[in-house]
Amino acid sequence: MRAIWKGAVSFGLVSIGVKVYSATEEKDIRFHQVHREDGGRIRYKRTCSVCGEEVTYDDIAKGYDIGGGEMVILTDSDFADLPLSTSHAIDVLEFVPAEQVDPILYNKAYFLEPEGSATKPYVLLRDALSDSERVAIVKVALRQREQLATLRVREGVLLLNTMLWPDEIRRPDFGFLDEDLKVRPPELAMASSLIDSMAGEFEPDAFTDDYRAALQEVIDAKVEGREVVQPEEEEAAPAAAVDLMAALKASVERARAARGEAPSGGGAEPTPISSARSAKKAAKKAPAKKAEPAKKTAAKKTPAKKTAAKKAEPAKKTAAKKTPAKKTATKKSA
Repeated sequence: MRAIWKGAVSFGLVSIGVKVYSATEEKDIRFHQVHREDGGRIRYKRTCSVCGEEVTYDDIAKGYDIGGGEMVILTDSDFADLPLSTSHAIDVLEFVPAEQVDPILYNKAYFLEPEGSATKPYVLLRDALSDSERVAIVKVALRQREQLATLRVREGVLLLNTMLWPDEIRRPDFGFLDEDLKVRPPELAMASSLIDSMAGEFEPDAFTDDYRAALQEVIDAKVEGREVVQPEEEEAAPAAAVDLMAALKASVERARAARGEAPSGGGAEPTPISSARSAKKAAKKAPAKKAEPAKKTAAKKTPAKKTAAKKAEPAKKTAAKKTPAKKTATKKSA
């Protein structure tokens, strides 16, 4: 990794020299725009919409559109007097409980590495943060902009998470929020049961970017001059259910079957589960085989019913032989 910024964490009267590294990287496959016929790269010229001339970077300024076709042009001198910190300091403002920071505020993550003789105070701040179960709220100037951020500990390293400002978070304005919709207690109980049946421990490595893998396979096949074998199509998702309770019950049974648990009502198809978890769940299915001998034993006892049935048949035949007596009595009366 290459450091993108150097500065110091100001912790009271303590200054901790650090290097900043990007903690994440995008894995998306990127493409260039090319000419379909010969594969040539498509280039774009920076031209002025007024005079039509090509413009160099030195002649480009920043403009703010105020509407009506009018533009306010700002130069470097306009930005020079702005209150932007250039001290390369990460100023700790306060320490707050981690759960009080809404995850929607988080923007980008950076690793901090101690620089030079700053290792001991770095470790001191790291361990103190871990023991307090709090995060540090800080201000830092990165990429020509002052940002709010947090400092927390991840795998023994201080992690700087830049944050959005509160006024950058949109508020949802949806019509259903004003409707008086009430959920019936049985529906809520069944939904809670579904959540319990699908509960688990989050394992990030169990999830993969299937689209990126398939796209990479297409690219590799193009390079090697071979055809791509298309995967089998998955079953289509069921249409929206009209009966919410029936859909919830079916979902609970599918989730239980996927986890290797005995279904309460039966008849539900298991859902696909992560391959990383299948090995753990397979062990739960083994004890179910012990119950089979009991079924076979019960099946052997069933012939007793047939024996009883056979004993009852002669009695019916005997009763049938006595019926002619009625005919004899009828003839005598005649």
